[in-house]
Amino acid sequence: MLRAIGLVEFISIAKGIEAADAMLKAADVEILVSTPVCPGKYIVLVHGDVSAVESSVDAGVRIGATYVVDSFILPNVHPAVYPSITSTSITADIQALGILESFSIASMIVCADAALKAADVDAIELRLGTGVGGKSFFTLTGDVDAVKVAVEAGARNAIEKGVLVEKVVIPSPSKKLLQYLL
Repeated sequence: MLRAIGLVEFISIAKGIEAADAMLKAADVEILVSTPVCPGKYIVLVHGDVSAVESSVDAGVRIGATYVVDSFILPNVHPAVYPSITSTSITADIQALGILESFSIASMIVCADAALKAADVDAIELRLGTGVGGKSFFTLTGDVDAVKVAVEAGARNAIEKGVLVEKVVIPSPSKKLLQYLL
């Protein structure tokens, strides 16, 4: 079980790889994701004990310096966050569809965590930068009221940072649309 996760997002692939090395050397953490993303950015997502993740992220931010776009540390991350990063993770009937879209990869993970903690909803997918021009988006489902609450709660972090592109709630989405989301 993940105890805490932390991410640093860079505008340089080379600096991102250098920072990933420093992050691993700074503390006892494991890398969950370390990869280039569109458009020429790099992300490093680590997990471990809260203090280790804090030390690791601090090292990444220090090494990345002016190349850091965003970062975060999430203690007690919602258990559905990581599976939704690695694949589409829903088998439930979709009553309403919520979508959050951000310019920042790091902010979207924080948004997804907040959305999942705010209401009884299920994660569908958390897409991070690849194939979407460096933006990220999170899709979720549940009953209409729960999805509205989750989307509003999830959007707060991105709004505060000025990186929210859009937030949408679609009650009863077309079954024809769903085949392209799942």
